[in-house]
Amino acid sequence: MAAKKRTRKTTAAKRSPSSKQPYDMALIQRGSRLRRSPFFDKTLEAGCRAYTVYNHTFLPSYYDDPVNEYWHLLKHVALWDVAVERNVEISGPDGFAFMQLLTPRDMSKCRVGQGKYVLITDEDGGILNDPVLLRLEENRFWIALADSDILLWAKGVARHAGMKVAIREPDVSPLQVQGPKSKELMADLFGDKVTTLPYYFFTRTDLDGIPLLVTRTGWTGEVGYELYLLDASRGGQLWDAVVKAGKKYNLRPTGPSDIRRIEAGILNYGADMMIENNPYEVGLGWTVDLDKPGDFVGKAALQRIKDEGPKWKLVGVEIDGKPIAFNMTKWAVLAGGRPVGRVTSAIYSPRLKGNIGYAMLPIVHADLGTELTVEHPDGRRHATVVKKPFLDPGKEIPKA
Repeated sequence: MAAKKRTRKTTAAKRSPSSKQPYDMALIQRGSRLRRSPFFDKTLEAGCRAYTVYNHTFLPSYYDDPVNEYWHLLKHVALWDVAVERNVEISGPDGFAFMQLLTPRDMSKCRVGQGKYVLITDEDGGILNDPVLLRLEENRFWIALADSDILLWAKGVARHAGMKVAIREPDVSPLQVQGPKSKELMADLFGDKVTTLPYYFFTRTDLDGIPLLVTRTGWTGEVGYELYLLDASRGGQLWDAVVKAGKKYNLRPTGPSDIRRIEAGILNYGADMMIENNPYEVGLGWTVDLDKPGDFVGKAALQRIKDEGPKWKLVGVEIDGKPIAFNMTKWAVLAGGRPVGRVTSAIYSPRLKGNIGYAMLPIVHADLGTELTVEHPDGRRHATVVKKPFLDPGKEIPKA
């Protein structure tokens, strides 16, 4: 038995990002409780080498070295299977009133056909999720979820509030098309109907009869779109159609780029914020409309936190030394030799030629220029608190 175990470990270790073999699904636990997206088989055919599980669904991690995928995103077009962004639909006579209760953001400022980045908070002001919300009708909304369960939370809030709403998970599977040439590709596929969309707006359309909802959104800080597939049985057809049209723009399937999203100041739920964090300490106070009419879940707590000021802050950090790999754990941060916080996300930016990331720190250690020590797995590193985002603070790139 011991010899067999050593052989298996050696075989697995040889599979690296530079390997040309597709990812071996036999290496991970699988079963019907873990969902496969409508694009899953196409990701395997394209040579995906690693997956993670996100919202109970397989999410492709990478097809090539992540640095190569980063440069491809910056120069060409990247195709991401993000059907893991499971949607929850809110509808019914009290749909609008319920959304006003569920999120701190004022839905009266969101038009039909428009999207908003929103937070879902609990009664203590803790962040439960940070979805992209789409307003399809006056009383009908979709929220595309980060990796946490909100369907049952929303049902519980609705039951407690006694509102007339229907809450369900619709047959919706997003596919992201991102990068500087994505707008030209969208023009070829859909024409002006899509390319004239303002940032965070959407439209219904189809591609060769495949029903879609296309949004001007993405998780990259680059120009990008999301194609919400409305018929899961046609996932392979949609994938093939986009890949075929994208050949002239050097389109490639890739995994989500942590390098680019950290450069852009984009947060990852579960890593950079969790239920114990509130919007003000992670720099998302702008999503909280305390003056909107009526109550919402967490309003009293968030008002108190704002009045008192947050006790913690998620800051940008630059970490000295040789290039680091993306952190798999939350590294301790020391001040004066004592642990005071943790690095939540960190990676080497080839473009900035330095190690960048985020750290959650007590407010007394969060001033710009504060010098810290990071407990990196290879040894302690000097770090400095800096401004974030690291690139394009006005988000001019994705708005172009």
